[in-house]
Amino acid sequence: MEVSVSSEFGVLEGVILHTPGAEVENMTPENAQRALYSDILNLAVAKKEYQQVKGVLSKVTQTFEIGDLLTKTLSNQTVKEVLIQNICASEKVLPLVEDLIDLPAPTLAKLLVEGLPLKRNTLTNFLSKDRYSLQPLYNFYFTRDASISVNDKVLIGKMANGVRDREAIIMEAIFNHSGEFITSTVNPYNSMDAKAISIEGGDVIVAREDVLLIGNGCRTTTQGIDFILTRLLKRTNKKKFHIIVQELPDTPESFIHLDMVFTLLDYNKCMVYEPIILENNKYQTVHITIDNNKVDIKAVDNMLVALKSLGMDLEPVVCGGTKDIWNQEREQWHSGANFFAFAPGKVMGYARNIYTMEQMNKHGFEILRAKDVINNIVDINSYSKCVVTIDGSELPRGGGGARCMTMPVRRQSVNW
Repeated sequence: MEVSVSSEFGVLEGVILHTPGAEVENMTPENAQRALYSDILNLAVAKKEYQQVKGVLSKVTQTFEIGDLLTKTLSNQTVKEVLIQNICASEKVLPLVEDLIDLPAPTLAKLLVEGLPLKRNTLTNFLSKDRYSLQPLYNFYFTRDASISVNDKVLIGKMANGVRDREAIIMEAIFNHSGEFITSTVNPYNSMDAKAISIEGGDVIVAREDVLLIGNGCRTTTQGIDFILTRLLKRTNKKKFHIIVQELPDTPESFIHLDMVFTLLDYNKCMVYEPIILENNKYQTVHITIDNNKVDIKAVDNMLVALKSLGMDLEPVVCGGTKDIWNQEREQWHSGANFFAFAPGKVMGYARNIYTMEQMNKHGFEILRAKDVINNIVDINSYSKCVVTIDGSELPRGGGGARCMTMPVRRQSVNW
């Protein structure tokens, strides 16, 4: 599949998913914070909820599972050796290379995601409080963050927390060596300013082929955005390009990414968390224009004003409704602004955010249950605009929604 993502809502043709597995259950309240969770998950319930995400998407597009892609990648012995070496060097466990190198690809793929139990064969290991020598990838079901499709390239995430570094290493290997994708990867890890750079996919929205929206907060630094800017300056086609940057609060943790306060729903509609996106506050919105390798940077009123100046006139749908700030805060906390579009005006989100869903319905979106779509009780194709609702009692505890759990690799071009 040739990677091509030049919008946030073009008809979806390919998406990477990861069904949560044992790695999610290999957690205690003591290490949940280290794993970037606010709570521990019930895996049995989380998997049932995730099957609604996968079940709906399997009806409308081609889906790829991380486990399958990683197994294919590891089937090449040379690639396998390099990947093991890179992971062990990154996590400072080089002695583990010998333990991993001869494992069959399916077994190794499973261990690299679910974690490698610590051998109690030395006094140090015997007394260690850790259970794993390679920690489980607790956050990998949020496939959005470790790699980012931008037009025909894939930007590899530079994760803000070391517990997620292996995700980015794995995704780069998948795109370069699985044989499933035609693309080239861009990795900020080796840049001169690498220590200060962090970039995660939840902060990067491809609004249009020539417009990126990027959140600047606890997960994506200004240096990370400058890295993207520098790479765009190296473009050979010299086309005008725009980056709209939105500053985000450092706390609470529900503001970790731009897509927790803003997502695109259609040509002319977007979901917003009003206090950050539309109301006066201390968080700046900055419009960067790159024109013939010249850069112009200016402050603007808000993202919608900046997008309107570029010909994208968006009607905001308010997360949590317009009547009560408490409802807005509660539903934003549970990823109420985090929608994933699989076609223009056709999106997915959590059913639990009832005030948000009321707003969606008022703006012309038919509310459909994921179970009814999967069981062919309703036909998505019968609706021009719809939101497919996913049960969300456990999945939101990990700190993300439908957009967080999906990494699109190909969309049809949008006819603007």
